Amino acid sequence: MQHVWFQAIELAERTPEERNRYVDFLRAVSILMVVTGHWLVAAPWYVDGELIPGDLLELRPETQWMTWIFQVMPIFFIVGGYANAVSLESAKRRGVDYAGWLATRLYRLVTPLLGLLLGWSLLALALYFFGVEGDTTRLVTRAALIPTWFLAIYIAIVMLAPLTYKAWEKWGFVSLFALAGIGALVDIAFFAADLRWLGWSQYFWVWLSVHHLGYAWRDGRLGSPARLLAWSALGFVALWLLIFKGPYPFAMVGSPDEGLSNTLPPKITLLALGICQFGLLLSIEKPMRRLLSSVRLWAATVLINSMIMTLYLWHITVMIVVVVIAYFADGAGLGFEPGTSSWWLSRIVWVAVLYAILLPLTFALSALERRSRPADAPAPSTARQVLGALMICLGIAYLALFGFGSAPLPFLDIIAFFTVVAGSALSGLLHGFR
Repeated sequence: MQHVWFQAIELAERTPEERNRYVDFLRAVSILMVVTGHWLVAAPWYVDGELIPGDLLELRPETQWMTWIFQVMPIFFIVGGYANAVSLESAKRRGVDYAGWLATRLYRLVTPLLGLLLGWSLLALALYFFGVEGDTTRLVTRAALIPTWFLAIYIAIVMLAPLTYKAWEKWGFVSLFALAGIGALVDIAFFAADLRWLGWSQYFWVWLSVHHLGYAWRDGRLGSPARLLAWSALGFVALWLLIFKGPYPFAMVGSPDEGLSNTLPPKITLLALGICQFGLLLSIEKPMRRLLSSVRLWAATVLINSMIMTLYLWHITVMIVVVVIAYFADGAGLGFEPGTSSWWLSRIVWVAVLYAILLPLTFALSALERRSRPADAPAPSTARQVLGALMICLGIAYLALFGFGSAPLPFLDIIAFFTVVAGSALSGLLHGFR
């Protein structure tokens, strides 16, 4: 761990002055907020020898205001838009074609995912041979693999980035408003015409709109801090109207309201929230960039970004392991009723213990993420990479929804797993496991 820290300091000291360090800082903070938020809303309760899984947002609806703070996925997509714009500009200068650009982007995203899926597939297999019920295996593995939903959609957005960036360069905010407009129409159809199936397309329209804001940031088209604060206020007003005068639920995370969610599938409320958060955060960009000139703060940011996918992908797994250990220790630490004052006090220890386990594990598992794609590895053709990436997206979307065990159709979970592996092989992404 100490060696990795010194490496981060060395990289921090060599960072070019023109790099926008605030982009990396927001990415790091966003992931830490997501991790901490997931741990806080999880409310397992040990009562009379029985472990009761619980969701704080459902058990204590008055806590749903927290989701307005901890729902920072819009920031992560905005940062992704900025980073994709930078990488596309760099690839164009260096004469790198789409296949070469995509190979590098996919490698960083997918290789940490393969480690997680392999680990949980082996564990699911072990649970099967030990006679554990399929429903139990499904519950546990689904919880552990839920974080992979992000990659299912983000990989698709990365594949589309060259096209959407060209649209931004040609039409600017018109392209953003077009995407947002489609998202609004889909939501209208969702609520007014009860076309629930159409709502699943919002994974594209909503997140593509949010991703587009990163292009606007990269081009410097968002204006002065005062104008950014106006954007933020506009986003807040839109969000308030959608929720309190419209049909949208209050919580910005999960599905605490029966049959309705802002995230499953996404709604335009997430775009409004993203504009609100983003305008506020960008209004302080200049002082934050000065603050990030500190070597230690910047080194910490570099360190987190070097293992960010590993940190994100494994945080639910760590929580599951701790809950299982506590269960077999007669519910040690899980005896507080969720939402009570004693339970909230216990959250300090809960989060501290989880980070104390997650961070060393992340250091151990993130070596693959920190590796660059082998320089001598040829980039597969565009057709191979796109087909392989689509297979990966399809496989992990299924596993994020259902996990392993008790598949809706026989062997569908196994098929999904091997679809991800086959897609990775087709895309040339298995070099990292050699």
